[in-house]
Amino acid sequence: MVTLYDYLPSGNGYKVRLLLSQLGVRFRLVEKDIMKGETRTPDFLAINPNGRIPVLELEDGRRLAESDAILFYLAEGTRFLPEERLARAEVLQWMFFEQYSHEPYIAVARFWTHYLGKAVDAEKTERGYQALDVMERHLGVRQFFVGERYTIADVALYAYTHVAHEGGFNLVAYPNVRAWLGRVASEPGHVAITRRQFG
Repeated sequence: MVTLYDYLPSGNGYKVRLLLSQLGVRFRLVEKDIMKGETRTPDFLAINPNGRIPVLELEDGRRLAESDAILFYLAEGTRFLPEERLARAEVLQWMFFEQYSHEPYIAVARFWTHYLGKAVDAEKTERGYQALDVMERHLGVRQFFVGERYTIADVALYAYTHVAHEGGFNLVAYPNVRAWLGRVASEPGHVAITRRQFG
């Protein structure tokens, strides 16, 4: 059985838990509370020198960090990752978008607001809405992000978008995004962000 080192409120960790659930893969959950510094201890830094969750530990003891890399690994050979070359690259395109244009603003605003009780600066809010604007336009003519099918691009973007309100983002003006959130939530194997389904 694989082991997942994770912090349940984390959207990055949730991506992996969601995909594992949808793949029907059982796993052992080891929770590390980032608010208590549990990912900065010598023991955890030996697991991931970058001191971040999630980390997937394979049955043979090898480990893989970075949420989108874990998604790509788990999705290989499944319906969640296209075989066609351009479609695979488009999946990666949206996953890079999520990490560089979406997560630094929407996820960070959520963390500051919901967990630290701090105000979010206007630039982060503006950049977060810019990312949502891109998503809204793209979803105006399609059901999912790549190839009209649910892929790990959707998993990656769903994780923090579906809790964007916790960072102060209002999705009322984003009907296409909201409809897409509903489609993702109705996918088989969907689980809530803090559910300990295999813990």
